[in-house]
Amino acid sequence: MITSYSNKGIKEVIQLVQKAKERKEKKLFVVEGIKMFLEAPEDRIERVYAAESFARQMPAACQEKLAGLAGCYELVADDVFRKMSDTKTPQGILCVVRQFSYEPEDMLETANPLFVLLEDIQDPGNLGTIFRAGEGAGVTGIFMSSNSVDIYNPKTIRATMGSVYRMPFLYTEQLTEVIRKLQEKEIAVHAAHLRGAVIYDTCDYMRGTAFLIGNEANGLRDETADAADASVKIPMAGKVESLNAAVAASILLYEAARQRRA
Repeated sequence: MITSYSNKGIKEVIQLVQKAKERKEKKLFVVEGIKMFLEAPEDRIERVYAAESFARQMPAACQEKLAGLAGCYELVADDVFRKMSDTKTPQGILCVVRQFSYEPEDMLETANPLFVLLEDIQDPGNLGTIFRAGEGAGVTGIFMSSNSVDIYNPKTIRATMGSVYRMPFLYTEQLTEVIRKLQEKEIAVHAAHLRGAVIYDTCDYMRGTAFLIGNEANGLRDETADAADASVKIPMAGKVESLNAAVAASILLYEAARQRRA
């Protein structure tokens, strides 16, 4: 059992949790909790750490999965595990996972795809929720501007509730170039905008569709919004001016899902 904070593996986990640069260089990230451990692809798990108290009452499903991960499981003293954890009340198990890599060509092969394009999303919870809602709505993939929050931020990972394992995504330096490529594939790009010309649920999303969502505070840049095929708006009652980026994205995505399900 690991009882020292100076253990090499423990120090690496702490660095991966705290520093985006470390995650980027090592192409690793950390997930915590029973659900995130059980859903993690076995072929991408590098190491698993369990707190001593958790190990004494470990659920059978966790034991079964660990049996197939021989050689990468470490038992950790409770106080050391709390130091490793990014949560106030650790669940007692975490694992180090290899990052994912996707190619745009793979994402564009789907017939009548549904994409999300995100410009400079900054809140980890928003990004994670968009991933989760996107999977639920049948999204093909997510493109993010390079200034968006790190998908491997522990708070983002928690908010995805496992969708990060299954949702293809790419960061891009030129979001407008992605828009152009989608349009060349006859995928209609709809920008969510307060000054949108049409109400979102009057549009046809049956063919290839992409929704463009902007920064929480500033919305979309003018040049990005102008590159879209159309601007759509979600009508507001009362004194509400706008919706949370994740909420707005979810409304748009589920309207597309509704149309495609009908």
